Amino acid sequence: MILSSAAASAVTVDWVTVGLPGNAADVQNGHGSVGYTYRISRYEVTNTQYAEFLNAVAMTDDPNGLYNTAMASGFGGISRSGTSGSYTYSPVVGRELMPVNYVSFWDALRFANWLHNGQLSGTQDVTTTEDGAYTLTAEGIAGNTIQRNSGAQIALPDLDEWYKAAYHNALGVQATDWFNYPTANDSLPTCSTPSGTTNRANCEFAVGDVTTVGSYSGSGSAWETFDQGGNVWEWSEAVDETGDGRRILGGVFTGAATAMGAGFPAFDHPSNHASVEGFRLVMIPEPSTGLLVILGLIGLGRARRR
Repeated sequence: MILSSAAASAVTVDWVTVGLPGNAADVQNGHGSVGYTYRISRYEVTNTQYAEFLNAVAMTDDPNGLYNTAMASGFGGISRSGTSGSYTYSPVVGRELMPVNYVSFWDALRFANWLHNGQLSGTQDVTTTEDGAYTLTAEGIAGNTIQRNSGAQIALPDLDEWYKAAYHNALGVQATDWFNYPTANDSLPTCSTPSGTTNRANCEFAVGDVTTVGSYSGSGSAWETFDQGGNVWEWSEAVDETGDGRRILGGVFTGAATAMGAGFPAFDHPSNHASVEGFRLVMIPEPSTGLLVILGLIGLGRARRR
């Protein structure tokens, strides 16, 4: 992997470390056991971050449809100006730090590849979006068979990585304790407007829109991630039982609070672009100090956890 300080773009990610490797799985459903220390993004990928990606790889052409025109209206947060051959992408004013949505599973993989490859500018090819953490082929997309490559360091979470960051009790002495909800709580979260109160989330149309990531500052997971409950569903690598879909996790601003519960089953077709779906990333293995300096911090600040 190449991560160059001379990369054309400057997307930075606030990573949190998820430790206690080798923890036992949640006995309720067998999820959440991870044999290594890894990092996961504290927040969902934002409109600002995704716009930087588009400006790097979709300025002259966008053959893979990484930009969806719905992003410019409604619940979206990215506008496009110019014409084919000379596009420019900008976050919508006031929505810069809201989670990007209208992104497909394949869009999320290409964003991960771009970070993995060093945020290089150019056409959408194997040096930028089509290879790296994932090798994207027409056959693999059609068959929904694309998996994480060996040696991938920045990727979409698999089910266990996402689940552990959301529900695991980081203070569990035996590393076997689990919460029912990703707000470090066993009680059903209250759907509300942004709040510093514990066990709150953006759900059941309490806001009527997505919210800036980290707005529920008192409701982080035990590992200090935010919005793993509510806001937008988050894509994961997990394939559904039919082989046609990918698992989405964490509930959504339009949905019931119960959808944030551990093991709640939800899937979607990987090519779908929906207002209610976004993503976050993992970094494996836990990086060296030099790599962290390159990737930087998003600067939203640490919020307290339960």
